[in-house]
Formats: sequence, C-alpha cells, structure tokens
Amino acid sequence: MDSGEGKSEIDRLSAEIERHNQLYYVEGESEISDRDYDEMFRNLELLEERFPEHASPNSPTKRVGGAPIDGFQQRLHEVPMLSIDDVFSEDELSDFFTRLRKNLATELVPVTIEPKIDGVAVALHYRNGELDYAVTRGDGTLGDVITENVKTIRSIPLTLPAGAPAWLEVRGEIFMSTERFAKMNEQRQEQGLPVFKNPRNATAGALKLLDSREVAKRPLDFIAHGLGGYEGDPIASVQDFHSVLKKNGIPVNHPVWEAVDFEGAVSAVRELDQVRHDLPYGTDGAVIKVNSIADQVRLGATSRAPRWAAAFKYPPEQVETVLRDITVQVGRTGSMTPVAELDPVLVSGTTVKRATLHNQDEIDRKDVRIGDTVLIEKAGEIIPAVVKVILEKRPADARAYNLFDSIDGKCPSCWSPIVKPEGVVAWKCRNPACPAKAANQVKQFVSRKALDIDGIGSIVAEKLVEREMVISPLDLFDLDEAQLAPMNLGTEDEPRILGPKNAARIVAALEKAKSAPLHRWLFGMGISQVGESAARELARLHRNFDEIASSEILQELRTFQAGQRKEDNDTLAPYEIASEVGPAVAGSVLDFFVLPVGETFLQRLKELNLNPTSANYAPTRAVPEGAAAGEVAGKTFVITGTLSAPRGDFKERILALGGKVAGSISGKTDYLLAGENAGSKLTKAESLGVAVLNEEEFEALAGSTAPEETGEPGTLFDL
Repeated sequence: MDSGEGKSEIDRLSAEIERHNQLYYVEGESEISDRDYDEMFRNLELLEERFPEHASPNSPTKRVGGAPIDGFQQRLHEVPMLSIDDVFSEDELSDFFTRLRKNLATELVPVTIEPKIDGVAVALHYRNGELDYAVTRGDGTLGDVITENVKTIRSIPLTLPAGAPAWLEVRGEIFMSTERFAKMNEQRQEQGLPVFKNPRNATAGALKLLDSREVAKRPLDFIAHGLGGYEGDPIASVQDFHSVLKKNGIPVNHPVWEAVDFEGAVSAVRELDQVRHDLPYGTDGAVIKVNSIADQVRLGATSRAPRWAAAFKYPPEQVETVLRDITVQVGRTGSMTPVAELDPVLVSGTTVKRATLHNQDEIDRKDVRIGDTVLIEKAGEIIPAVVKVILEKRPADARAYNLFDSIDGKCPSCWSPIVKPEGVVAWKCRNPACPAKAANQVKQFVSRKALDIDGIGSIVAEKLVEREMVISPLDLFDLDEAQLAPMNLGTEDEPRILGPKNAARIVAALEKAKSAPLHRWLFGMGISQVGESAARELARLHRNFDEIASSEILQELRTFQAGQRKEDNDTLAPYEIASEVGPAVAGSVLDFFVLPVGETFLQRLKELNLNPTSANYAPTRAVPEGAAAGEVAGKTFVITGTLSAPRGDFKERILALGGKVAGSISGKTDYLLAGENAGSKLTKAESLGVAVLNEEEFEALAGSTAPEETGEPGTLFDL
C-alpha cells in the first residue's frame, strides 16, 4: 500500500468509525459487533502509525486521550457567549411575554420550551466539517480551550457529513447522566475514594483535568441547544437549527414544546416539571426561546443576556427534616458508610427516610450532629444526601458524631477491628468472614446480571448469613429444600416462613446457575474493579477460573505504567484487550486469587464439581466457539414480546454469538426476535421490512437447539 492508498483507507475507516459512533452513542443503535468495531479501530491505528502524515487531529483514535498538557490556552469567543436571564415565577414569565409582545408589536409570539440541562456550557467550532476547537463559556468573552478533553466524549462528532456548513458553532452542555454518575460514585465509595457531590461538579472537575486520558474515563455526554457563529444555508427558526444538528449527527436537546403565547408556555413549563425527573440528566429549569431567528435578531441582547430567551427556574428539590440518628452500613468490600436516619420526608416525588453521609470527613466538613435539622436533596436526583445543617435550628442537646467511636473501632457486623488504609477516606472491615460483607457478596452473587438466582433477594440473603446457613456465596450450593423451607424471614414475634414452594424455586434456580457462563460468575464474585464489561472481557481471554488465576496475560498487563499501550507490547498485542481490562483490573484479579478468600473459592469449586467455562472465549478476536459467523455475528437484533425466558437471556446469547442488541427498531435492524404481544415494535419492523423471528426460527438461525433439550453446560440461554 502506497501513501495515496493509505490516505484513502484512513479516510474511509475514520468516516465509518465515526458513523458507528454516531449510531451507538447518539441514536442508541448499532450495525456491527464490538469485535468488528474493534478490528476497524485497530486497523486505523496501524495505518496512522504507518502513514503519520495522513493522521487527522480529529481521528477517532484521539478519543482515548493524549499526553498531559501544561495548562489550558484561552481564546476569545468570536460571538459573545451570553447567559440567559432567569425568571422564578409565572408572574415573571408573564412579564417576559409582555416585553416580547411590546417589542415585536404582535399579540402572538411563537416560542419553544426545552429542558435546562444542569451541565457545563461549551462551544464547539466546526470548520469545513471538522472540529476545529472547543472552548468553555468562561466570562462570556474569553474561555478555556478544552479541545482534547472534548474529543474523548463519544457523542460529539469530530467530523461532520458532506455538505456541512463552512462554519458551525454549536453551543451546548457537557454533563453526566444521573445513572452513570451514581454508578461512578458507588464505585469510588467501594474503593474508599472521595465521592463527588453532584453530576455538575464532577463534570466541571473532569473538564479541568490536564490529562485527557483521565477525562476519557469519566462518563461524560453532550447535548446541543444553541447556535453561535454560522456560515451556511439560511436558518429561519429554532426548528431549522435542530434540523441542521440532526443532519450533522449532533445530539439535540429534547423534548421540545412549542407555544404561541404565555398560556401555552406556562402549560409546557408545568408539563416539563412533571416529566423532568424521568430524564437521564439533571435539570434545574425550562428555557423559553423566541422561535423566529429574524425576531431574535430584532430583539437583540443586553450586555449579558439575549432579550429573546428566558430560563424558568424550578424551586430547589430540597426539603428540611430532622436527623434522628446515624448508623453504619457495611459494603461488600468492607467499606463503612455512615447513614443518616431521618424523619420521613417527600423529596422529588419519593419518601426519603435515610440519606448517605458518605464518610467521616464529610460529616466533619458539614458539622453534622444527631438531632440537627438538615437540608435533604437527591444527589443527581437519585441518591438521597444531606446538603447542609440548618444551624439556627440546632437543638441544645445535638450530639457530635465520630464513626470510629460510635462503633468502638469495630465492625458493627462482625466486631473485628476496622482500619483506614492510607490514601482513602473510608474505614474498612478486613475480616473476610464478616457477615455484612458476606450478605452483600451473596446479594451480588445472586443478582440478575450475575447468577440470577430466582427467590434470593436482600432479605433472604441476609437471613441465610444471619442464621449461619451461608458463610460465602458458594455455600448456597449446599442448601436443600429441607433446610430452606422452615427458614424464618421475620422475627420471633412476627414469623414469616419461607415455605416449601419458595424453597423448591431457589434450589431449582441454584441447579440452573451451575451451568452459567464464566463472565456471570466473575461479575457475581464482586472482585474489586471487575464490573460487567470487564468480566465479559476476562472471559473472552480465558477459558475458566484456573486460567485466570495463573494468567500470563494479566501478569503482563498489571506491570503497565501510565502512557503505555497494550498494542505496543508483543505479549499483549495479539489479544486486542478492551479498555475495561487494564493494569488496575489485572492486579485486582490476580491479588484476589492469591488471597485466602480466592484460594478457598477455587477449592470449593472443585469440591462442588463446578467448572464455569467461557461462553465467549475468543482471545485473538476470532468468532467465539459456537457462533454462526454468517448468521448472528455482526447482525443487529431487537427483542420484544413475551418469550420462554427473560429477554436478558436472549440478549446474552446474541452477544456471545457476536451479534448486537438494540433497544429500538430502525432501518439498520437485521432481525426482530418477537414473542407474544409484540406490539408496536412488530408493526414498525413489518413496515420497514425487517425480518421477524419467532423463538424456533431464532434457534435455527443460531445453529443450535434449545438448551433444555441438550442439557449442555455453559449455554447462555439456559440461565
């Protein structure tokens, strides 16, 4: 391949990868398998190494981040990046409409209403279809250039399709979804690291990092909402602007309401207040904009804000209540979390009785005392948290709290001494046999994404450990119906017996779980830093637990230093290891199996005659064993209706065979797997000409009969 051919192939691969990024991260769809995507990505990396003169600064390979920089440059906004004036009541919103009608000399003023995203404002400048630079709002005139950090956000296109405007400045918000923020904080808390106060602070902190490789690890997202500089076909309205965004693959703010007067606008603001808690991100208001661009120009702006827009701010989702006590919760890794026990109070539509206090440092910083009146909110609108103490309402008998002293320096579950490792903020119980740790480990082990043991929920798990019927998760496989049926889930005064039917259901689920694939066992074990994706990747690289425990791949990987690339290592390069498995994960897994708890786990597996095997073993990215490469691999499925097993089981099987599973039907969908009561997805599939499969047809396509007939272990369908 000569230089010209290399450039053509680099351009082709770059465009194709960006198209798949757009499908996956913006539209929630996919056309190819992870394996095919990774292969394209690796081929592009190799070509850019071979022909560096043709490597674009906006290549998809830049999304993983680059070397740290010394500091941020600053840049003037070519069009001032103004704020929006806030209104705090319907009366103030009415005044806003009165000014619009007066200044435009008309009774009806068409407007749009959309959510005000609680994120960090940024302006993205595209020149001739390429991301030129990204800059923060700053003071509205001068902002920090954060281009390298922005490139790590997968929902932001680095290049635009043919026909893009010569200059398009898109303004929007960078944010973290509430779900991914909560998950990130949970992981940090389990690791004994400080948690972030809220998604916006976490986002702002990430964007200030000088090492874009660290930014790439944060769950950042982007939604556009405004236009800055522009050179292209005329844009007459907000709807036209949204069409330009959609045409160029840029995420658009939604939902959007339209109105022509105050009454319609206030109705939309009220409706948004009802639905905003279901949005995937935090909102603190509604933005009302004049729809006509010509009218926006006529209205102009003050020195700080446009006259054609207003932000209606909803009352804070915070309420006062009394903190009656502080208890300690022990996590599955032994981390001690102080929990505020509150007088019940309604926050964001739900009753809150308990709220996290995170750790002792946080309690000291906020000066929280038992008996205080405190302000409560849902951090990220998910996790109840104590915001601050209302000092003027502090009673004379309010008591200061110290976690170590309150539990006499001992774990409240097993009474073992607690420790505070260097560099972490959480106290920990190091006793491997701690009942609280054991109960939480059992809960993880039986969860839906792990072994999926029907009938064992939180209460049953806690009672099994409390009554010493289970010490570690593998003890579950020693249980029988005679032991389980009489178990009391209540108290001596108010007994609640499990019963023979529930006992039989649990034993049957345990028997079924024995054939679950390796990645589910790995996730269920709760090894530090091994999440669902990392577990699947570990199972791709290894056949069973014995291979993992003595893995040369992981031993090599754990020695890696910051800045090193797996692709440059002769030992690791052939495996094309995904980013979910890095040095930290490798070290955590290897350490687990040399500790007594890991050695005991392997020994108990042998005693139980269990040998979980990988269902997606393909260390060199070949098609996994059992996959019908021409039938399922690379194909996109949507699953709907009532099937003979949970949809998640079918999803797992499709993924193991190299396919993709999307949530909605599109022209890119290859197959709809439809059970009874398939509903609207079936109608849409038929209208788009998407092939529809019943279970029997799916089995034929997958190239195997139903697991109930074969009884072979390791079949994902048989979970």
